[in-house]
Amino acid sequence: MSAAPRRRLFRARAPLRLSLCGGGTDVSPYPEEHGGMVLSATINQYAYVSVRPRRDSRLTLASLDYDTVAKYDHPRRMRFDGRLDLIKAVVKALRVRGGADLWTHSDAPPGSGLGSSSTMVVALIGCISAWHGRALAGYDAAELAYRIERVDLGLAGGRQDQYAATFGGINFIEFHADATVVNPLRIRADVLNELEYRLLLCYVGQTRQSAKIIERQTASYRERKPQVVAALHRLKAETLEMKKALLLGDVDGIGELLHQAWENKKKLDPGITTGRVDRLYALARKEGAIGGKMPGAGGGGYFLFLTRFDRKHRVAAALEKMGGQVVPFQFEKRGLTTWASAPGRLAARTRGAEAD
Repeated sequence: MSAAPRRRLFRARAPLRLSLCGGGTDVSPYPEEHGGMVLSATINQYAYVSVRPRRDSRLTLASLDYDTVAKYDHPRRMRFDGRLDLIKAVVKALRVRGGADLWTHSDAPPGSGLGSSSTMVVALIGCISAWHGRALAGYDAAELAYRIERVDLGLAGGRQDQYAATFGGINFIEFHADATVVNPLRIRADVLNELEYRLLLCYVGQTRQSAKIIERQTASYRERKPQVVAALHRLKAETLEMKKALLLGDVDGIGELLHQAWENKKKLDPGITTGRVDRLYALARKEGAIGGKMPGAGGGGYFLFLTRFDRKHRVAAALEKMGGQVVPFQFEKRGLTTWASAPGRLAARTRGAEAD
């Protein structure tokens, strides 16, 4: 008797991002009123999703990061109860009707500041869409991810993460009242190599709920607090300056702008930094970091430094002595990638640059 055919398996991955400058100007209502802009770079750390269709109507959702599983007899019986609601919201938005086993996991912990939640939503959209045979165009996928998080679930946050994860690469992203525009930057290979050589990503711990910080920041902006409004305007101006420095290959200038951006970012909300983070930053600067900033909303997670060319090892050693964890990385030019596996057959789709 021949064995039953294996069920096809669908997978997706989307890259996490480093927000280099402009984070905060992508949070409504600032972009609708003034126009926002960010510089964002994706790296070789990812959010992953796998879907195995079932022959029955049962739905199993599993997060390997949280070690949590939710099971339902049918997708219609799925309920929002605080457990894996992000996954459920994507399943609902894409109108899943058939049974499936679905797994998610990420290279970075939730609350790390690398956009892991939004990146996971993008990967979920890509994987389920591939299963349904109706892949979405880049802007459509990113906007749907934004809508699921910010509208359907009501989670506070901006727009850059969804677009960075979908498109991949180093992008100058503009946010307007009626549109978001992703501008890929053509940066010389020697500049990218120098940045990878001199950038240092350190996990400082204390993962946080970015939504709380962003909610307070948004409230302060709506109240037109002068310090917050001025800081957002300066962050936007610094984003333009950093774009110019990237294109000209002024690596030291990028480090100085990272420092300025961090000083202005801290003015958006007191919870963005902590005493320990301030001590780590001061130590890094003393040992040879030109500048740096948290790539997320703040409060904990990862910190990105740009060091002098001959001091990266000293900065890394000092941070690790203080309890930090240095994480190697490289830039990732590819965005959302999906593929399907079946006996004797493998196919892939990649957004951004073509798969190698």
